[in-house]
Order: sequence, then structure tokens, then C-alpha cells
Amino acid sequence: MVKTVAIIGAGLSGLGAIKACVEEGLEPTCFEKGEDFGGLWRFKDETEDGRASIYNSLVTNVSKEIMCFSDFPMPDDFPNYLPHCKYLEYIKLYTEHFKLLQYIKFKTSVCRVEKHSDFQITGRWLVTTENNGEKKTEIYDAVMVCTGQHAQPVVPLDTFPGIENFKGQVRHCREYKRPVGFDGKRVLIIGMGNTGVDISTELCTRASQVYLSSRQGVWVFPRLGKGGLPFDLEFICRYFNWINNIMPAAVSRWMLKKYMNDQFNHKLYNIQPEHRSEWKEPLVNEELPSRILSGSIMVKPHVTRFTETSAHFADGSVVDNLDVVLLATGYDYSFPFLDEAIVKKDENKGAFYKKVIPLGIEKPTIAFIAFILPIGPTMVVAELQSRWATRLFKGLHKLPSAEGIKKEMLKDEQLRKKWFATAKNNFRRTDYITYMDDLSSDIGVKLNIWNLILTDPVLAWKVIFGPCNSYQFRLTGPAKWAGAREAILTQWDRIEKPLQTRVVKQNPKCHWLSLLPWIFCLGILLLAVTLHY
Repeated sequence: MVKTVAIIGAGLSGLGAIKACVEEGLEPTCFEKGEDFGGLWRFKDETEDGRASIYNSLVTNVSKEIMCFSDFPMPDDFPNYLPHCKYLEYIKLYTEHFKLLQYIKFKTSVCRVEKHSDFQITGRWLVTTENNGEKKTEIYDAVMVCTGQHAQPVVPLDTFPGIENFKGQVRHCREYKRPVGFDGKRVLIIGMGNTGVDISTELCTRASQVYLSSRQGVWVFPRLGKGGLPFDLEFICRYFNWINNIMPAAVSRWMLKKYMNDQFNHKLYNIQPEHRSEWKEPLVNEELPSRILSGSIMVKPHVTRFTETSAHFADGSVVDNLDVVLLATGYDYSFPFLDEAIVKKDENKGAFYKKVIPLGIEKPTIAFIAFILPIGPTMVVAELQSRWATRLFKGLHKLPSAEGIKKEMLKDEQLRKKWFATAKNNFRRTDYITYMDDLSSDIGVKLNIWNLILTDPVLAWKVIFGPCNSYQFRLTGPAKWAGAREAILTQWDRIEKPLQTRVVKQNPKCHWLSLLPWIFCLGILLLAVTLHY
């Protein structure tokens, strides 16, 4: 029986893991090598090895009602998209509310995690930690790895011939903090993900020219959706998800592309993904089109080579007199404290059952939380993964047989081919609602929609046609939250509240004017009835 759990990392996923352990009556100990919690969202002016790094202007690309923890709504006066400092404030509120600090050991690095000699029987682990130069080894019944997937930058210099001769600055975007020192510079940013585009739209206000290089192109969602509301309130929705799953995948992707092209013509702006058969996940940014339109950002194809002062591109064009090259080439992850035999990384076939438990492990007492890239909020997925893992540790649900796991992995591969038109190099990708329902079904917290329609039609309407937020996974089953229904019914109040900062006195006559069309229609109807008889 699992009792003690070692949690590595006190970022968002680590905090969610602590709380999941406490809910299940387990005894968590969280090791955080830094001096505070918050992980990625704790901004610092300097970069630290092995720690995720963000820039000062970072704003969430998921709205607050979609990304909050399942039993802790964000304050109603918080903006719908949060600057990093505001999101960290929310994390602090969550940590204080659930009294999670008592389980965290700060300034403590995990040096080694290895199987105990009796692992085949007990599934226990030896965890070696270091604090102030002192090493200690302790036994734990289970381990949850919450170290994140944005701490190890990918710097593929060998793919850029001649870059060693370039006389300007070459830096990875993790080193970027503010647009300081770029005034009048000519800057090339390689990579068109969220980070590269965010930095380019900020830097172009200071640099003399910003060039944005992309090998494949990208689809762009603006944060503003229908009626000026956050776009994800409409797109992360059960009804919309059902329609997408019913329709042929090609039709579904065509509709999404049409929606994004209705915002602006991606082909005209030279950023439409080249491989039309494959679905490249969209990024979230509303500034990019206007910056391209104004000429402050120029989009270029991939770089073929560098000289001392210039970059040559695949279309034969050349940009001279470059001062800075920023690599927005993404991140990788690794587990230096683990034996390589425990996790055999494979981004094609996959290395984790349900993207949590390593394949081939004799005892499922180690879980990897938030090593996933959903089309939706990672932090919400991480919370449910932790709930799933802790109940697995306790034996309240079990893994299928080896043959069953093989079938599940094959099913996941087929779904990725359907959703993204390929299963190559995208094991961490998944459809958000489908994955959440899959996990919740295993642990008995999945909603019975048909039963909800019969017993609570008002709530059912909100669940089906409203945003699919985390509260839905606290309505029933283990760790049910009494406030979940109320949180769903009042979510629009929290969405609208931060926008109501200017009180406008309404003219009472306007109310009567708004009724005139209805009065007119009623009059026509009465006249038609009178003439008929």
C-alpha cells in the first residue's frame, strides 16, 4: 500500500500533485531546488540552468475560466488573460488556501531516483536529495516527476551552416527578458511558435527591423473571439468537440482553417503552413498581422546559411547587416536523476501509458505529470493526471494487461493521425476534452451527460454548450467539490466583471426603444389574425 510520495518540483504541476496526494490521504514530500514555488511562472531577471525562463511581457494564451484549478476559481476581478505576475498571484492564493507550503522542501535538489532492492515486490524508490551540500537518501512508496518541459533549450546550431562565423549576437529566446539593448538593431528570430512571435511583436517597437523566420508556417488565433470574448470559451466546448469528432477529420481541420483565415488571410501574409495535409497546432497572438501589415515584422522562410553579417534564406533572399539572432527553437526534457532504462523517450510511438506511466515498468509507482502538449490548458490536464496517478498508487484503479496497454497505445497513435494528420513526432499532443474524459472515466469523475440532462437541465446546458472548464471534473465522484455547480453557473459573471471598469448611466428611455421591434411584430401578428377572421 502506497503511503509516502516524493514529488519533484514545486511548479504548477507539483502543487497540483501535492494537493491530489493530500486528498487521497497520502503523505507527500515535495522537493524544490529553487527558493520558492511557482516554477515557470515565477519571473526572474536572470536565467538559471535547469529552470524554465519567461520574458517580462508574457501573458497567458488561455483565459482564466479555462485554465484555473478545478476547485479554486480565479477572483472575479482578475483579467481574462493574465500577465505572468497576476497568474503567480493566483498560484500563491491557491497554495495558501490549501496549505500546501508545509509539504515543500526548498533549496533541495533531487540527485538520484532509483528502484529499491525490493522494488519488484513493493514498488518502492530510493530518493537521494541534496540541501546545502548535504546529501540524504530516503525511501518513498511512489514518485511523481513534475519538473516541467521548458527548462532545457534546444539550440540546433549545427543546422545553420556558417553561424559560427556570424559576428553578431546569437542567443536562445530563454535569455530574453525585456526589449532592452535592441534599439536600432536588425534582429532575426528563428522559430514561429508562441514565444518567437510574442518576442517579435514586442521587439519590433524598438528594433529598426525584425525578421521572423519559419520553416513550416503557422496558424494564428487572436485572443479575442466572438463578441470580443476570449476565443477559447467557444472552442474549448463539448458541443464543438462532439461536432469535430463526428465530422471527417479533414472537414474539421478545413473549418478551423477557414475560421482562422476569416480573421486574416494567412496565405496573403505568407505564414500559411506549407504541408496542408498536416495539422500544425495554432499559436495565440493578435498583434502579428498588424505588425506584418505595418512592415515592422518581415516574414522569411527558413535559413540556409549565415555569413559574418548576413542570413541567406531558402527562397534565395538575403538579409544583410544583422545584429542579433534569437533562436526560438523550443525546448526538450530529460530526467538526469533517473536510469535511462526507466523512460525510453519516443515522440512517435510514445513512452508513457496515458501519457503518465512509463511503459514496461514492473510496478506503476512513478508518474510523470504535465509532459504533454494538449490543445488546451496544460495546467488543468496536469491536475487531473495527478488525481489519476494518486488513485492508481492506492490501487483504486488498475492498469490493463500488457496487451491492453498495447491496444491503448495503438489507439492513441490512430487518434493523433486523425486529429493532426500524422503521428510523427507528436506523442505529447492530444485533444484536450477527449483526453480529460478518458482520464476522468478511469477514476469515476466523468460526467454522465444524459443523466445530467434529465436531473439538472440548466447545468447540462451550461456543460454542453458553454466552456469546458475544470469544474466539470469536480461535479461527481471522488474528491467531488460542493461548489462546482455554482462555479459553472456563475462563470460568466467572472468573465464580465474585469471588463466592467467604467460605469455608464443608462438612459431609461432606451429600455422602451429596445421593445419597439417586439411591439411592432406583435402588432403585425394581431393585424394578421384580425384580417384572417
